[in-house]
Amino acid sequence: MDEMTVGIAALERTPLFAGLDREDLQKVLGCGQRVSFERGQAIVERWDPGDAMYIIVSGAAEVDVGGRFHRLERGGFFGEMAVLASERREATVKAVEPVEALRIPADGLQAFLLENPKVAVGMLKSLVERLREVQDRLDTWIGGVWSSPGRRLSGDACGC
Repeated sequence: MDEMTVGIAALERTPLFAGLDREDLQKVLGCGQRVSFERGQAIVERWDPGDAMYIIVSGAAEVDVGGRFHRLERGGFFGEMAVLASERREATVKAVEPVEALRIPADGLQAFLLENPKVAVGMLKSLVERLREVQDRLDTWIGGVWSSPGRRLSGDACGC
């Protein structure tokens, strides 16, 4: 399989880019480059500049957010929040087996999104879903205290 086909397939499996047509996926892919990491190698470390997001094409990595671990496999992605907010990373990600990934630099992605607002809206929808997943994990970890009736933390107080 050639690099373009592998990259498109990885993007198609990435919720962040769900719903994009093949032409848009090719444009996103054009912003990125393939990178490789050996088992045990840090892909990114906490406090590193958020200069790129990554999509795992093959292999597996482990995300460490303050001692809480989450495994990412083929099609998994990380770094989108740091890239979009231009902030330092909040997690360390290490390869737990050899990893091939697509690295999409922040400046390339941001320029692409400015030229393609339809794609930006689709990514916003995916980010909202991801935030809901994080909230569900926190609810489970804390014991559901934040999801009880009358204790809503979302911005719905204005009826939005």
